[in-house]
Amino acid sequence: MQNIRNREKTMKVGIAGFGTAGRQVAQALLDGRIAGAELVAVAGRDLEKAARLAAEAAPGLRAVPLAGLPALCDVVVETATGSAFPEIARTVLEAGKDLICVSAGGFLAVPDIEDIARRHGARIRIATGAMPGLDMLRCAAEGTLRKVALKTSIKPESLANEPYVLAQGLDFRHAPPPEPVRVFSGTAREAARHFPRHMNVAVAISLAGIGFDRTTIDMWMDPTIPGAIHELAIDADEVCVTFVSRNFPSSNPKTSRIVAPSILAALRARQAAVLIGS
Repeated sequence: MQNIRNREKTMKVGIAGFGTAGRQVAQALLDGRIAGAELVAVAGRDLEKAARLAAEAAPGLRAVPLAGLPALCDVVVETATGSAFPEIARTVLEAGKDLICVSAGGFLAVPDIEDIARRHGARIRIATGAMPGLDMLRCAAEGTLRKVALKTSIKPESLANEPYVLAQGLDFRHAPPPEPVRVFSGTAREAARHFPRHMNVAVAISLAGIGFDRTTIDMWMDPTIPGAIHELAIDADEVCVTFVSRNFPSSNPKTSRIVAPSILAALRARQAAVLIGS
């Protein structure tokens, strides 16, 4: 029997956002780590810089404006920021192309994102490597899910300049707190609004579970940790469980090391004959 991969056309991939994570994904694709996937172009906010970095990655790799990226691709990977997410999402989905994204914190800025995708025959997948337990959370949501709570601890230098933190009278811009300090407690909707750069995980668990207004978030500034720690508690008739992930920063301290692998796993799943997970 002919191998299923040989019957499938090559999946053409574009990357929107060519920072640390985007370049890591690009290199993996250029190295052939995902069978049947081809990196065809990248787009970045600074097109000249993106073109220079693309040429360093591989001679002939194209850097194009965002508006021209979907026409070249079957799927676009977003590795930008929450503020850039709305433009990227609309551009890709309205062109009828699938989107794999990491900046889920930008979802609330595109309230009709699901309608856009359905209208144009596109799909969105959130790459969620930093958040444990999502498969079990999705399963629990099919039963009787009572409570979803997330405690997130983040290094002070990543939070100290956030307007919401400063508005609470917590000024640690020049020196970290001597011990962990809680900087937010509320719903996932509020957390994503106040911390769009940090709360991609809050959006992911809300979509997988019981929604933005029933999911609760506690956020702590912790000077003792090397990277973000996420503790997810699920309470349902079918299962009660707590998951903890300890993430490590990449070469860019604002980006977790697991981000690029989570995108590669999502791309691999698109090509796989056997899928693992519900």
